[in-house]
Amino acid sequence: METQIIELEKKYWQGMENHDYETVKNLTHFPCIIAGKTGLQSVDEATFKKMFESTDGNKIKVLTISDVETQLLTENTAVAAYQIELEMADNKQNTSMKCVCTSTWIKENNNWVCALHTETELSLQ
Repeated sequence: METQIIELEKKYWQGMENHDYETVKNLTHFPCIIAGKTGLQSVDEATFKKMFESTDGNKIKVLTISDVETQLLTENTAVAAYQIELEMADNKQNTSMKCVCTSTWIKENNNWVCALHTETELSLQ
């Protein structure tokens, strides 16, 4: 099961890379909780779609996913933690960033969806 959870994480990031809203939406529980450098928020589906569409000009490329830890907590709840290196590009510049991420996945209607995601940017040294 732990392998399936990290494959779902990779599928989610692939959806972000391809700017594939349907894939990302289908892997998300609404409302979802997101925590990162802009703060903490609970996001409903309409707000999530607006946020997703607002990044239309930005390109994300996943360079690596490493140091993966997963745990199946119950039959219907799993957590994942990993380090990710991303390349972000907009109309002005390309930047690289490394983050540690955590996600909580729940099984809903026989499908796994992400209910909580956190990203903490690491200082590049």
